[in-house]
Amino acid sequence: STISKDSLKTSLLQLECHFTWTLQKKYVSLEALEETILNHIKFLAKYEIRDYNLLSYVNYLKNSYEEALRSLKKAEEAIQKHHPDEIERRSLVTWGNYAWIYYHMQRYEEAQTYVSKVENSCKKLSSTAHGKIELPEIYAEQGWALLRFGRTYFERAMNCFENALRSEPNNSDFSAGYATAMYRLEGNVQRYGGERRRSLEALKRAVELNPADTTVVALLALELQRLHRANEGERYIEEGLQKTPDFPVFLRHAANFYRKEGKVKKAVEILKKALTLTPQSVVLHHQLGLCYRSEVLQLKKTRYPPREAMENLIELAIFHFKTAIDKKPVFFCAYSDLANTYAIDKRYEEAEETYQKVLQRNDLACDDKQDIYFSYGHFQQFHMKSESKAIKYYIECLKLEMDSYPRKKSSEAVETLLKQKIESGLGDATVIGTLGLVHKLNGKKQEAIECYEEAIALDPNNEEYLNALTELRLSI
Repeated sequence: STISKDSLKTSLLQLECHFTWTLQKKYVSLEALEETILNHIKFLAKYEIRDYNLLSYVNYLKNSYEEALRSLKKAEEAIQKHHPDEIERRSLVTWGNYAWIYYHMQRYEEAQTYVSKVENSCKKLSSTAHGKIELPEIYAEQGWALLRFGRTYFERAMNCFENALRSEPNNSDFSAGYATAMYRLEGNVQRYGGERRRSLEALKRAVELNPADTTVVALLALELQRLHRANEGERYIEEGLQKTPDFPVFLRHAANFYRKEGKVKKAVEILKKALTLTPQSVVLHHQLGLCYRSEVLQLKKTRYPPREAMENLIELAIFHFKTAIDKKPVFFCAYSDLANTYAIDKRYEEAEETYQKVLQRNDLACDDKQDIYFSYGHFQQFHMKSESKAIKYYIECLKLEMDSYPRKKSSEAVETLLKQKIESGLGDATVIGTLGLVHKLNGKKQEAIECYEEAIALDPNNEEYLNALTELRLSI
């Protein structure tokens, strides 16, 4: 019996599993993600079903199909262990992933078998005729998978947890997922603009439902710190250190808290401990780099900076940033951090090389580009003393319309530079025309028109200014 590939594909697309949740690999580094999942399994066995399901999808993305099947086998064993009374209900995602992997292996009979298993179980479990089933734990599993694939997906993740909570408002796992997604979204808003959502209430609720979940406890502490209530936050951190002194995810958040409080030595201690538990963790290397760099900047402020200590800390910072980038080449903010560390040490060639590596990539999201352009402009202005290059890159940042912190900083920096030139009598047509462009990019049409008129008075035949002026007048 040959199975029609097309009808099989149609059935596969109906399944709720990682293959239909559109998780794109361009947003993650598969090696780093695999490492994260394996650590999670090692330190938090109770979530191993969804971790093995996700791992099977990551294996598939790495083209390791046999490995993917092994991960699903482990998910099945975990379902037997944790939910012996609800095998069918708890296996829907696992079976869906099986069906897809067999399909990609061109083993269509086996794929069809799993499709049928899901369809039959859904008919049994569902009151609706068409058998499409909406289970809260499947929404939650989708939410956790989305969170693992990075900030592009935080909004969708939050909606998944909202859906799950509708059916079970007191479920601590759904509540933790919802609060985590809210917290991550709020961090995004701080950096990139957008609608503000307060995650404080959601985090408090999650901690109330499960005080033993120190990951959420740590996020609550970090949120209190964001709201300038660090004293309250620190109590939660200290409690967490008592409850889970050997849980790397908690330790990482705790270190982050202390670093932001300026207690860098304490942060370093905690991070080193976490690194002994999970030596491959990209985030830990990046955090250690930030700590060592901030120690360098502290020492720089002293009257007689100790040369040897400085050199030692700079080497450490560089080592950890490099490690993070090697393990996760899409960790774009780590490139600026590395370049900036070279610059502090006046190693400008290496800084330039690091910036070029990331500037030449064609897979940068808009907000990553803004980050890099601002950082590179700042480097040109303050380290290379090249105002013209700085202006060029600040403007590149402004050309990307998305509202963000780096865009705001670029705008301020470039306006200040141009106005200083004008005030010191160096305001030729180019400088004034450039200021016109800045105003135009910032949507300040009237100011832009005035600048272009002034620039044209100084350079009457300039096509660029004449065109810009015409366009602006037409748009008002």
